[in-house]
Amino acid sequence: MTYLVQNWRSVGGLLIEHLWLTLSALAIALVIAVPTSILLVRVPRLRGPVLGLLGVLYTIPSLSLLVLLIPLLGLGYWPAVVTLVIYAQLVLVRNLVVGMTEIDAAILEAANGMGMNAWQRLIIVEFPLALPLLLAGLRIATLSTIGIATIAAFINAGGLGMLLFDGVRSSNQEKIVAGALAVSLLAFGANALLRQAERWSRHGLDA
Repeated sequence: MTYLVQNWRSVGGLLIEHLWLTLSALAIALVIAVPTSILLVRVPRLRGPVLGLLGVLYTIPSLSLLVLLIPLLGLGYWPAVVTLVIYAQLVLVRNLVVGMTEIDAAILEAANGMGMNAWQRLIIVEFPLALPLLLAGLRIATLSTIGIATIAAFINAGGLGMLLFDGVRSSNQEKIVAGALAVSLLAFGANALLRQAERWSRHGLDA
């Protein structure tokens, strides 16, 4: 904590870089995952192959994937973002697909009986009911993204991982501990915030 307090400006800058990397990757991941999930719900025969492919991509070691992307995207921000987006897909898509496919058929029939078309039913009924599971997936994906973004500092993507790698290179124990502590605090904060969002979404459905 002493290092964090004494060097709060530099650590704050790295924290902002880490947040930007994490949030931008999650935003892109959601833009891809939501329509993909809707497609898999509407076309069940694609569900197995797509989820299987995402599962295979998820098993690739993060550092290996980062290195593989360097010849295509170079060092820095973009290979890190692409890697983070790939890792987030499995959890986000799987949770949203499960959330939408487990909706009671009677609810969907009632929506059809009210004259809703497919898009109205999706926006008004299906998506809100699947929201708690989507938020649960987002929470898991966020924690994973924060962790992998730390490793992305290895390819000059910035963020709090720079403290860890600088500490290892210079054998500076304070930097290593400060980096680990900062990443842990960020992860705990994100987890608490998203868990509260999950509770609110579930209370909204119960109401």
